[in-house]
Amino acid sequence: MSTLGTRRQVLAASLASGHVAMAMFEDTEGRRDPSIRYFTGHPGDALLFIAADGRSLLVPWDVNMATVMADIEDKVAYTDFKRSPFAAMTGALERLGIEAGSVIDLPSVTPYPMYVDYVEACPDYDFRCTEDGSTKFASSMRAVKDADELAVYRVVSAITDKAMDEIEAGLRSGRLATETDVALFIERFLREHGCEAAGFDTLAAGPSRSFGIHAFPACTAAAFATDGMSILDFGLSYKGYTSDVTMTFVRGPVAGKRAEMIGLVRQAHREAIAACRPGARSRDVAAIADAIFAAKGYTMPHALGHGVGLEAHEAPAVRNREDNDWVLAPGHVITIEPGLYDPLAGGVRLEDDVLITESGAEVLTHARIVELD
Repeated sequence: MSTLGTRRQVLAASLASGHVAMAMFEDTEGRRDPSIRYFTGHPGDALLFIAADGRSLLVPWDVNMATVMADIEDKVAYTDFKRSPFAAMTGALERLGIEAGSVIDLPSVTPYPMYVDYVEACPDYDFRCTEDGSTKFASSMRAVKDADELAVYRVVSAITDKAMDEIEAGLRSGRLATETDVALFIERFLREHGCEAAGFDTLAAGPSRSFGIHAFPACTAAAFATDGMSILDFGLSYKGYTSDVTMTFVRGPVAGKRAEMIGLVRQAHREAIAACRPGARSRDVAAIADAIFAAKGYTMPHALGHGVGLEAHEAPAVRNREDNDWVLAPGHVITIEPGLYDPLAGGVRLEDDVLITESGAEVLTHARIVELD
């Protein structure tokens, strides 16, 4: 059985244990869920039905694309169901032989009016839509990367490192001078190196805009890496999996508040990564960075990090909040991204992707704070 088939079997077993006959996953405009790619290899715009006995059905918008990319035993074009999710549900129940009276799990983000429409279209079934359903279980599966996913992460991390090296060289030589220069360089670079897309909008904020966590707009024609601190936050998507790194470029004297902020971010980055290991609570890792900043009177206005994968932000959470109960485990790929921001001094952030291993942690990427003078 393929890796994708094994993943579907794990999901099916969870359905059987919860007395759920079938789960539906939806990846459509407004309700994106890369779990369909995780379970089938199909890149998106589809419905996926997985039964508790392990059988499954993919209903793609583009059946030609699904024929090439999807690894699944049964596919039916969405047009065969008159492009109606309710007709597709009826067809899936019949095709997979789901008995009347069975429990059907809908995606947790299903709007209430759609839930009612499913009930009306299939009145003989018990539809459920909960926060603790298959959507959450699939998210927990995706949080722990398997061997195939880790192989992809090693490739995308190496490409990301090469991009960072070339960006630094371009800024030092003057070939890259503006926020737009850097962002467009990344777009071309990733295509030339086999990546699918940017993992998210590249955030290039020069000294005039680096005071914000996420500058708006993401980039402009403003100067980059001139006097002050500039933040570059970007990711590359390779075979669906995104990296996520942040570099800070500093030009001019590193003194006073600016020097203190840089030193604290470097310390928080170093000590938080050192605390990453299986069995550690991610909340405790985040608390280390918060304590380092608080000791000097600073507050970090965002979480220390997050999981990455088929989405730029996914489980596990890496934040110092009471509702965060994640415990780090082998296979988690997380970001560690401490940052400090000041309206006058500007902002500094340092972010790397970190794999939790059986014995500790492996830093996959090699971002840095670059002092250009």
